[in-house]
Amino acid sequence: MHALRRLALPVLVVHLWVTMTLFGAIVLETFMVYPNVFADPPASLELTMEFLAVSGPSDFFPPLGFAAWVLGAAALVLNWRLPAVRWWVLLSLAMFVAEGVVSMLYFWPRNDIMFVEGTAVHSAEHLRQVAAEFATWHGRSRMVFNTVAAVAAFTACATAYRHRILASAAAGERRPQTSSARA
Repeated sequence: MHALRRLALPVLVVHLWVTMTLFGAIVLETFMVYPNVFADPPASLELTMEFLAVSGPSDFFPPLGFAAWVLGAAALVLNWRLPAVRWWVLLSLAMFVAEGVVSMLYFWPRNDIMFVEGTAVHSAEHLRQVAAEFATWHGRSRMVFNTVAAVAAFTACATAYRHRILASAAAGERRPQTSSARA
């Protein structure tokens, strides 16, 4: 059991690292990539498909998002005995699960419309409408979910670290001093 407790902070740190990686990627995508992707649909969507032919967001976000779920669940279990940490980890995990579900139900079908089916199946007007919906709801959901997840994961990590430092200091105060330490 003691070995599992020792893993609590390292697992939480890795969860924080994945969280910050995802948060940074979402911010980059929102402010640098998406203005280009949605500049002039359907032409900008076709250019995006050409540019992202080798690798794209669908290769990056689902595996890293799943890692955030797994690490968040592990961090939650390992930090369960610390309520001050538990609730922050739970909030971070809940935001990732919510973002994942929203992505699967709302964004993935729109990605198919814009980047798989494109003008071969849909009119230019429909593609413009879907692109506008995607961009609007991305900012209202994904940015919010990831921002809250990042703040919660950071707070959980800082709280867990503070707890560890205070516990170490308290344990040091309780140890009897040896004769060499008194000199």
